[in-house]
Amino acid sequence: MVRNSARDRSGTAEAATAETVTSAFVTEVGHDPAGVWAAPGRVNLIGEHTDYNDGFVLPFALAEWVVVAAGPRDDGTWRVRSLTRRQTVSFGPDELVPGGVDGWAAYVAGVVWALTEAGHDVRGADLVLTSDVPAGAGLSSSAALECAVLTALVDLSDLHVAPLDRARLARRCENEYVGAPTGLLDQAASTLCEADNALFLDCRSANHRQVPLDLGAAGLELLVLDTKTPHSHLTGEYGDRRHACEEAARILGVPALRDVTLEGLDDALARLPDDVMRRRVRHVVTEDARVLEAVAIADEGRPADLAPLLDASHTSMRDDFEITVPTVDLAVETARAAGAHGARMTGGGFGGCIIALVPEGGSDTVGQAVAAAFAEAGYGAPAWFVGVPSAGARRLS
Repeated sequence: MVRNSARDRSGTAEAATAETVTSAFVTEVGHDPAGVWAAPGRVNLIGEHTDYNDGFVLPFALAEWVVVAAGPRDDGTWRVRSLTRRQTVSFGPDELVPGGVDGWAAYVAGVVWALTEAGHDVRGADLVLTSDVPAGAGLSSSAALECAVLTALVDLSDLHVAPLDRARLARRCENEYVGAPTGLLDQAASTLCEADNALFLDCRSANHRQVPLDLGAAGLELLVLDTKTPHSHLTGEYGDRRHACEEAARILGVPALRDVTLEGLDDALARLPDDVMRRRVRHVVTEDARVLEAVAIADEGRPADLAPLLDASHTSMRDDFEITVPTVDLAVETARAAGAHGARMTGGGFGGCIIALVPEGGSDTVGQAVAAAFAEAGYGAPAWFVGVPSAGARRLS
């Protein structure tokens, strides 16, 4: 089914979500929470696997959130209840070591660990959370969880942590506590994005700025379609791609692949030992160039001209980086045939979501076409919604 995020995230819906976790908190804990906080998932408009190569990315925050009600505890422990998973997990200081907590709760414990490692005194807390960010879809449900919990704990403990530092701490949680080798993209988008904009982030310097993304003014909208093919950053394929990029940079004598220019790409490729590594490098270098071109297009208010970049990015991910799967490729091909101006996989790959630039009001038509193609191919039904550039992590009440 299609779901328009702008309507879903009206003030009424926001209040209803806050009330849900507040009511559950009272049931679980016996008193009102100190507040309610939220952090969004994200769509990466363009720039895949460039973040850990010190490159450029262009994500925007979605109107799909992790929402958490929280209040302090006096016993120095943390107790978290997930309404989505219908599970409760408790942990104390002894579990604040990598591997000390596993499963979904590791992202909560990892946030406490990262704050503590950075020298912050984090109060114990009760937390009750819910989420409408699809898990395993490449929309950064884990970063949304980290950033929502971190935002709550920073306020509860009266800590002073700048927004970019919050993103870095959440990334450290994912890298070192959970063990997923991600870059900064996901946490930066969940923390730093503003409504009606995408976030242009230089992953080396962490310089960033908002880039206007008014699709409606151009008669467009962005379809986000979940193929229901789960992916995970903990799988070996993601790590293999990262290792190949790091090894290529070592061979080329540069700090990261971001330092290989488009003009010098052919010479760089000739110095690499095998075709697989050459294709990996070609994707990263050309994807960085596509991000820079996309930023220029958005700055000039020409969002329709993003379409060829989306198509080229998908081809590069499919053929050079080899991170797409049959369901994703079929979804992209069908979306284009059904009227999308451009389409690509979004996220780390090996499943998850596609995005498609479609005429305003056309998401349901394109989504239904993909659903029919999936049924004919014997795949399960996809789900889809309209992605609306939204604000980053914040306190709701």
